[in-house]
Amino acid sequence: MAFLPISINEVKERGWDSVDFVFITGDSYVDHPSFGVSIISRVLEDRGYKVAILSQPDCNSDAEFLQFGTPRLGFMITSGNIDSMVAHYTVAKKRRKTDAYTAGGVMGKRPDRAAIVYSNIVRRLFPESVIILGGLEASLRRFAHYDYWDDKVRHSILFDSKADIIIYGMGENQTIEIADRLNEGYTVEALRDIRGICYAVKTSDYAPMSVTELPTFERVSTDKVDYAIATRKELDEYDAVRGKTMIQRDSNMILVQTPPMPPLTTKELDHVYSLPYERTYHPSYEDLGGVPGIQEVEFSITHNRGCFGGCNFCAIAFHQGRAVTVRSKESIVEEAKKLIASPNFKGYIHDVGGPTANFRLPSCELQKKSGLCKGKKCLAPTPCKNLQVSHEEYIDILRELRGLDGVKKVFIRSGIRFDYLMEDESDRFFKELVEHHISGQLKVAPEHCSDIVLDKMGKPHIEVYKRFQDEFYRKTAQAKKEQYLVPYLMSSHPGSTLKEAVELSLYLKREKIHPDQVQDFYPTPGTISTCMYYTGLDPYTLKEVYVAKSPHEKALQRALLQYFKPQNKDLVIEALIKAGRRDLIGTGKNCLINAKIPEKYDKLTPKPKTKNKKHVKPNYKKKQKMRAKSK
Repeated sequence: MAFLPISINEVKERGWDSVDFVFITGDSYVDHPSFGVSIISRVLEDRGYKVAILSQPDCNSDAEFLQFGTPRLGFMITSGNIDSMVAHYTVAKKRRKTDAYTAGGVMGKRPDRAAIVYSNIVRRLFPESVIILGGLEASLRRFAHYDYWDDKVRHSILFDSKADIIIYGMGENQTIEIADRLNEGYTVEALRDIRGICYAVKTSDYAPMSVTELPTFERVSTDKVDYAIATRKELDEYDAVRGKTMIQRDSNMILVQTPPMPPLTTKELDHVYSLPYERTYHPSYEDLGGVPGIQEVEFSITHNRGCFGGCNFCAIAFHQGRAVTVRSKESIVEEAKKLIASPNFKGYIHDVGGPTANFRLPSCELQKKSGLCKGKKCLAPTPCKNLQVSHEEYIDILRELRGLDGVKKVFIRSGIRFDYLMEDESDRFFKELVEHHISGQLKVAPEHCSDIVLDKMGKPHIEVYKRFQDEFYRKTAQAKKEQYLVPYLMSSHPGSTLKEAVELSLYLKREKIHPDQVQDFYPTPGTISTCMYYTGLDPYTLKEVYVAKSPHEKALQRALLQYFKPQNKDLVIEALIKAGRRDLIGTGKNCLINAKIPEKYDKLTPKPKTKNKKHVKPNYKKKQKMRAKSK
């Protein structure tokens, strides 16, 4: 095994005169299967292609971009493991201080909107070369999309980047097919029948075909009803069984998205994870302290992909998709043996998970033939009657891993879908989870307690979590262990007014939960919740949704979830008064905060709740017309 070359000197050391692909990434180079660059570059290497990695090139100089010369087949470009804007900015749009995907945690090694910047530089320097975008940033921004940082709708990243193709979703098979065709002498125009890609054509060159047409860029950038309709169609058609070609017009150009590439089979997924990864960062980063992002995954194992959970604020459905595919037990055990052989392994496998740790089956048998249902969720607000639930395979895998020589503990740290777990008629997995796989705390995601908010999140109602919580602590007591649940909670999600935030704070007080951290809703590209945030509309009903947008209202909602912190006292008082809940201020046992109401609030009465009309201009006749048109 060896790292792929990251400089022209390393290319020469391999005896190569040139490379087939230059792979540009906004992250430091980590050769581990939790990093997309590593997977795709190893897949190409496995097919016999020569690949050089250009990591975090200096955009103020052309030298690093020119060092490998013109690659024989093309450039592949990604911003890195996450969207570059999320990597750089907090939800409050403040610059982050550290970067987990850069050596030494140093901030500023990649530009904002890295895929666009890198691609434009390559297009200027290598005008005839094929440029292929991939990774999360490109995948989630493939259509016209609302950009939180610019607070406007941006064009497809394909147009802004001047790239030839976007590979969307998990891109192994698209990459293989593109590389093989380019190697056979095909032009980039001859790649347009490959599934799982986006490309652009001039309107004058477009040959009409059977497609799902989205509202144009001009419409989605000026009309929020159109934007909501486009969002719904984009998500509904992301299905490898029934998904259609989609187009979106933008001035004199048309963006074309081919139907999704089918998920990898178990055999294909096993092969991807068997490739010769070094499983760590490039040694050139050692003096900088390595790459922080490896710490959480170095001794973790991914056993599945995709998630039919369908949380509205999560981008997995628009990137990996809702269809679950899994690795075999043999593949997982083989990877565990590689971990055990590492000199840094201390006996602890940190995680055996994925987008949702306890999914090993398709949501139902029907999806294999008909695809996943449009506009419906498998688990929320209540489980579908066709849902198939079993943890038997997962139990078998975990038991096998626990029994390996050199393994002391096998933990589960990625998300357990507690509502799915509670649907299992057998409690064997629940029992083994409690007895063997928790490192003191289990993180779970109820997110909120208000039915109004949970419905907008696409999550089950809080009663399901309460049943799970009670059973967890009952089983923990039976096992004579001291273990705790750590609930993830989100403030200011669309649908949450101060009233719902107060409801959640009362729930936390009643359950004696004091969250150390609370996540403000972050409107990232590619989610239903981001559509709600921008438009003030639910894209599946076109009904209005309340959205907290001002930094101060967000601060009030966040403070209510941490009402017990002294530094939040003034915000909590203000929030309770604005919510009409003065009864929760004082010394009574039911009060949230022990304080007197300041005199400045004596004459303040709560304003009547109004809908979020600032961001939506209701036009009910138009809505009815558009609703009918979109069917």
